[in-house]
This record gives sequence, structure tokens and C-alpha cells, in this order.
Amino acid sequence: MSEIEVRHLTKTFEQRGMKVDALKDINLSIEAGDVYGIIGMSGAGKSTLVRCLNYLEKPTQGEVLIGGKNLGNLTEKELRKQRSDIAMIFQHFNLLMQKNVIDNVCFPLRLQGIRKREAREKARELLKTVDLSEKEKSYPAQLSGGQKQRVAIARALASNPRILLCDEATSALDPQTTASILALLKEINQNLGITIVIITHQMSVIREICNKVAIIERGGLVENGFVEDIFAHPKSQAAKELILRDVPENGTTDLSSHQEKYIQSDRKIRIVFSENSAFEPVIANMVLQFGMPVNILKADTKNVGGVAKGEMILGLPQDRHLQVDMENYLRKHGLEIEEVTEDVG
Repeated sequence: MSEIEVRHLTKTFEQRGMKVDALKDINLSIEAGDVYGIIGMSGAGKSTLVRCLNYLEKPTQGEVLIGGKNLGNLTEKELRKQRSDIAMIFQHFNLLMQKNVIDNVCFPLRLQGIRKREAREKARELLKTVDLSEKEKSYPAQLSGGQKQRVAIARALASNPRILLCDEATSALDPQTTASILALLKEINQNLGITIVIITHQMSVIREICNKVAIIERGGLVENGFVEDIFAHPKSQAAKELILRDVPENGTTDLSSHQEKYIQSDRKIRIVFSENSAFEPVIANMVLQFGMPVNILKADTKNVGGVAKGEMILGLPQDRHLQVDMENYLRKHGLEIEEVTEDVG
């Protein structure tokens, strides 16, 4: 049984007398212990989807099941109890500015009727988990963005949730702080077994932490599966565009401005180097064999689920026969290729 199951979910809003389908017939299955990413550009519907997972937004049609329980069949009292299993963190932290760190973490515990001393003991354990013990008496205004998000994570863990929903939780943070928060979430997933759902518009976040991903475009699910598979072989145009827009962590070699005057071609292809193919100079050998250079428009290495993956986008010579021969050469040497229609210069 899946931890989270979404069946034929549709969400329609009324705007100025018109109906707008924010989500259209979404079907997802998220297993216990997954770190599941939901990605899409702004306005794709991903934040609406995550709010439907805990019924902060009630679907117009379809079902959401948590641990086999259909949320649509629960009373308001049962739904409030079920939500204690589903914690949520947000982009802007939502801390109580007039309370210090430990009181922020204690807040949900006190609402549950837990006595002050017991709540503070639990809060201190959680602050230790997020590596923020020394800040328990500080106020949110005295904290950095990353520290505020750690407090928000500790507060979310106070109810011992089975599921943690993260809605653009790192979008307001710089890259280094984002990396530290993602590392913390990965540690929480591994040590506590909490299922994590990450909502983001950044493919770099998906690559770093998620094992599975769903891609949302204009309210519809266009592709889902294992992150490594979608990165290596994206099928939808939305997936291809998100991968191309992905900002590399280890630097990008962009030679197009220097080489464009030598090679003009409307044929651009993307190749991904696996562990097996990374040791052979395939491109150099191809250039030597055919006696014609190719334009390296982009080359970088990305971390996909903890595994380094090489990516390269090539501009091929104008000769159509030579393009076919080069593509066949690459396939023969075990590389998957796909055409790129985006401007990558």
C-alpha cells in the first residue's frame, strides 16, 4: 500500500465568473520513505497539488489517500487528527516573530496539551536534530534564512509526522544554505523514515535529494518516475526544458561564443555520460574519425541522487549525412542522445 495515493485529482477555481482548472486528472503513488519531488514552472499547479495532499485545498474531483485512508471520507475532527501525521514547511518559514526559537518549536506541542516542561525537553531534542541548540533563546529576527528554516523544520517534526510536505522550502535561500537544508532533509528521511514531498521549480533540488519526481505542466502530470531515469532520458518537452534550465553546481563549460563562427548548425543534441561511458573519450574519437569538429555548446557534471552524471550539448556540422553518421557513432558507443530545440547559447 502506498503512503500517499492520488487518484484522478482535479481542482477547479472560479475567477471572475470563469472556471480555471488548476489541476487536471492527476494520478500519483508515493511510497513510504520516498523523497518525492513535484516540479514545474510558476503557475503549473504544483503548490495547489501539495495543499490537496493534506486537504488544505479540497479537490473538486478525485481522491487523496494517506496510508489507505480516503481524506474525502473523513469528518472535520478526523481530518484534523489525520493532519497531525502530515507536517508542512514553507518558503517564508512562518515563524512567530514575538516568540524565541524554543517557544516556536514548543508551540504545536503546547497546542496538543503537552505540559511545558515535557514540551521544552522535546523541543531541545528537535533543535539538536537540526543543529541549532545554541540558538534556543534567540528570536527569528536574529537568525539567518537557513537558521529560520531549521527552526521551521524542528517545529514541523514536533508532532512526529509520517509525512513532511516542503513547499518551495529552499527558494528563498542562497545555494550554500540550500545545500545544507537539503542535506538535513535527507538525514531526516534516512534516520526517521519520514516520507518527504518536495515542491520546487528547481531541477537542481530534485537532483540533489529526490529519488522520484513528477513533472507538472499547466495543471497536468506530463511525466513521472525515477529521477535518474528522467534526467538521462526525458520524454516530455517540459522535462527537457527543466533539465536545460538546470544551473550546474560544478561549473559549466560554454564554448559556443568562441566556436559559433566556425560551425553553424541548426542540429543540436544532448548526450548523458554514464559511469561506463565516462572513461572513454568518445567525442574526441568521433572528431578524429570523421575529420570534422563539433561545437560543444555546454558541458558539465551534475549530481543525480549522489551519482555524478556528465552532460553535453553538441552542435553538429551542417552536412545532414554527417549528422546521421555522428549520431549513429554515439549510439554505437552506448550513449543515449536526444534533439535539443532550446537556445542553449
